[in-house]
This record gives sequence, C-alpha cells and structure tokens, in this order.
Amino acid sequence: MALFDEFKKFAVRGNVVDLAVGVIIGASFTGIVNSLVNDIIMPPIGLALGGVDFANFFFVLKGDRAVDTLAAAKAAKDVTINYGLFINAVINFMIVAFALFMLLRQLNKLVAPTPATEAAPAPPEDIQLLREIRDSLKNR
Repeated sequence: MALFDEFKKFAVRGNVVDLAVGVIIGASFTGIVNSLVNDIIMPPIGLALGGVDFANFFFVLKGDRAVDTLAAAKAAKDVTINYGLFINAVINFMIVAFALFMLLRQLNKLVAPTPATEAAPAPPEDIQLLREIRDSLKNR
C-alpha cells in the first residue's frame, strides 16, 4: 500500500504531468514536421533537381540493382542503404531544432530578469532622514 501511495504522489507531481504533456505535443509536432518536409519542402527541391524523389535515393548492396524505387527494392527483399530517407530525417531534425530554438529564445526573453541598469527606487523618507542624521553626526 505504501508503494502505491508513493507512486501516486510521484505520478501526479507537476513536473511529471508537464513532461507527459510535452512528450505528447512533441509527438504531434513531429508528425507535422514530417508532413512539412515530405509534402511541402522536398517536392520542390526534387523538382528543381529534375523531378527526383529524395525518398527514392538508395544504393543496393545486395539484390537486383535495376530497381527504380525503394518500394520495389523492399518488395524484392534487396539490402539497401537509404540515404534519401536519411536526408529527409536530417531536414526534419533541422526544422524541429530551429523551432525549438525559437521557442526557447522567446521563453528566455519572457523569463529573463530585468536589467540592473535601471535606477533603484528612492528609499522611503524616514530612511533618508536617518541617513542625513548619520552623515551630520559623522561630520561633527
């Protein structure tokens, strides 16, 4: 029973819940970035390179070297190095890293302490009076 209570206390702690929400949002964001790369960014790049689909950039290590698509190579159970998919994954990572950088940059601006260059507020009047008395006693 004590183990269950301890686990319940751990599971409902704020940090754990925040982490769970972050993981779920991150997984959803990954789907959006994958779609952005595969459906929006890569087709124009492929078109600019002569109508090539990056997902079909591969090198056959073992099997029929005459296959044209990665799907055909996989169907034939060929052993391939899929460097086009790797390029897509690198672009996905760069987009996610940039988006995360921009998010953290904005958060740091919101959380950053105010600069110390601002003038300190004037002390209350009674403190000023006590300082004047102290200074006049020093001068005697």
